[in-house]
Amino acid sequence: MSKETTHEAHYDTLIAPVITEKSTIASENNQVVFRVPLDASKPEIADAVETLFKVKVKAVNTMRIKGKNKQFRGRSYTRSTVKKAVVTLEEGHAIDVTTGL
Repeated sequence: MSKETTHEAHYDTLIAPVITEKSTIASENNQVVFRVPLDASKPEIADAVETLFKVKVKAVNTMRIKGKNKQFRGRSYTRSTVKKAVVTLEEGHAIDVTTGL
């Protein structure tokens, strides 16, 4: 695999940062939350964060949030199932998710 292909795969591994009140509180403890593909593994996520943001990852915790059944104007639909990764960074490292890549 070439270097460009690997770098593009890292961009595909991290879909978007999750910016909520809870993730903002977690950022005070050197944690960052990302949406990731359902088939992404913890080592892939750690490698992508280390490569793209040039930081050291301490741990990665993942969770799958099952899509809920909802209604809008009387029509039923199901939200998509998503996977989130909580990435804990080593002391002294930080990521500012508001600036982007």
